[in-house]
Amino acid sequence: MNSLSPASAVPSSNPPRLLDSIHSPTDVKRLSPDQLTRLAQEIRDEIIAVTAKNGGHVGPNLGVVELTIALHRVFSTPEDQFVFDVSHQGYVHKLLTGRSGEFFRNLRQTGGASGFFYRNESAHDSFGAGHAGTALSAALGMATARDLRGTNEHVVAVCGDAAFTCGITLEALNNVVASTKRLVLILNDNEWSIAKNVGAIAKYLNRLSTSTTYNKVHHDLEKFFTSLPHGHDMHRMWVKWKRETKDFFVSSSLFEKFGLRYLGPVDGHNVDELIKNLEFAKNSDVPVVLHVITKKGRGLPAAIQHPEKFHGASPYDPITGESKSSSSSDTPPNYQDVFGHALARFAKANPRIVGITGAMPSGTGLHHLAAACPKQFFDVGIAEEHAVLFAAGLATKGIRPVVAVYSTFLQRSFDQIIHDVCLQKLPVTFCLDRAGLSPNDGPTHHGLFDLSYLRCVPNAIVMQPKDEDELVDMLHTSLQLDSPAFIRFPRGSGVGTPIKAQPATLTIGQAEVLKQGSNIIIWALGPMIPQALQMAQKLEAEEHLSVGVVNARWAKPLDRELLLSQAAVVPLLVTMEDNVLAGGFGSAVLEALQEGECTTAVERIGWPDKFIEHGSDVATLRSANGLAPDEVYRRVLARWRNLHHASVEAEV
Repeated sequence: MNSLSPASAVPSSNPPRLLDSIHSPTDVKRLSPDQLTRLAQEIRDEIIAVTAKNGGHVGPNLGVVELTIALHRVFSTPEDQFVFDVSHQGYVHKLLTGRSGEFFRNLRQTGGASGFFYRNESAHDSFGAGHAGTALSAALGMATARDLRGTNEHVVAVCGDAAFTCGITLEALNNVVASTKRLVLILNDNEWSIAKNVGAIAKYLNRLSTSTTYNKVHHDLEKFFTSLPHGHDMHRMWVKWKRETKDFFVSSSLFEKFGLRYLGPVDGHNVDELIKNLEFAKNSDVPVVLHVITKKGRGLPAAIQHPEKFHGASPYDPITGESKSSSSSDTPPNYQDVFGHALARFAKANPRIVGITGAMPSGTGLHHLAAACPKQFFDVGIAEEHAVLFAAGLATKGIRPVVAVYSTFLQRSFDQIIHDVCLQKLPVTFCLDRAGLSPNDGPTHHGLFDLSYLRCVPNAIVMQPKDEDELVDMLHTSLQLDSPAFIRFPRGSGVGTPIKAQPATLTIGQAEVLKQGSNIIIWALGPMIPQALQMAQKLEAEEHLSVGVVNARWAKPLDRELLLSQAAVVPLLVTMEDNVLAGGFGSAVLEALQEGECTTAVERIGWPDKFIEHGSDVATLRSANGLAPDEVYRRVLARWRNLHHASVEAEV
């Protein structure tokens, strides 16, 4: 069978795929044990074929194929509940729960399967997630609710080992035995989150999984006790022995200190071993941790060789692993690379400048800093709250920290932003990548809220560049401030503006007039500026209106002087932002006009008050939400005509 082709391309001479017969977990249970290896290979073939075309989280899903099959052999969803941490390793689960075929082959595209667990998509997705560290707390809540209701279903949390660098996971771990007696925690140990795991927890798990002496003793004694006629009755003695002796071989038995029974390490690609241990965990009368060792990217050599690249990949050639993107030497660089190169340049010139990431050096562009100035680069793991507090501490000692983070992940450290950085007016620079849509990833990853949740915080300066050169100017400017600064920029390529040899220092709160106008003036931020300029030209050409465009630059502080002076002489202002309307940039304009006792009409263009689904691309999602360029043009023109008509009637 061609291992890289979907079902429709399988030659008729080959036997039917087992995968095509799987419509629910019940069908998985009907397979004979010797069919499970074949099913695992077919699932890998399907994931590789689909992600090669659509992109997606390749490595995490290839690593949990056998584990997910074993889970569905032992447990029964949706009655039993699986909670996958982040859930970017949920493709196998989707294929085994009735979401195969064309729906899965349109993965991460409009009308296709979401790339994450999504409660609206299937009853088998008991808890949606897209951020790390949430599985154990959610699963513990579900298990406790089960106990309170007196029902008997099982709850399983599947956590990547990097989830244990998240404070929320450790908080949950501290509460497990106080909340429930029945919970299964799968520790999926593959040494990676997005980048290589860092920190003390990762080192501890490595010791636990590589202690040959302990593993041999553990395996031999488990085999001995379970072979006895009343072996399960002797299990309490076995557990007590483990607790008393493990520290001879491993420096700290972390999970058992928290009161959980530890099983493993187990080969995460051996279905028989997984099933045996899961059955034991299922029948345990105390919470259990099953430690499984998996290989991220198993079945795709390129994913094994380049685990960070294939954590979340663009469409690729499944043989070579090379990206299928059409980028060329003429394509402008991505914003994160522009930022990363600029920060590395500034850090070389100033040893007090440091960069901080939460397990995303490549995604944020900080790998450029890590290569150029390794001592000025810090990867703190998936721990955004800590990253912000860490930066605050650095800033008190005269260091200039730059926290590089996706907009959606900065939400997790909102308290630290207010309480620890802005309240103390510490000079920390935040660079928010993916501000705006992350179309294929969907609502958990869209960066559509940061203007709203940052604009209300005292001492915060919030800005967005119109192009690559202005991004570098803003980074340069922020590193000279004595207060917190936030720079947001979109996912993907810039607009192709060359970067000056020497960056300029911008005047805080001063917007840039790109085009004068006397009928309508458009205030736009960042990636909305090209659309604003195009709309201005169209209104002038088709309606003979005089339309101005302003590069607002600053969401906070707003250029009130320019705004009020323009509002005094034009009938209509239009605001355009890649953010939700509620509390965003347009709201700032309305507030400024109200405070200035100005009644000029304002048409706000931005995202509606709802969570935006995943889709094939930005244009598709904008069109689905009334934000396609033609629709925006019609709205602005209709508003102008209504105002003009009312003005004429008033004169008459």
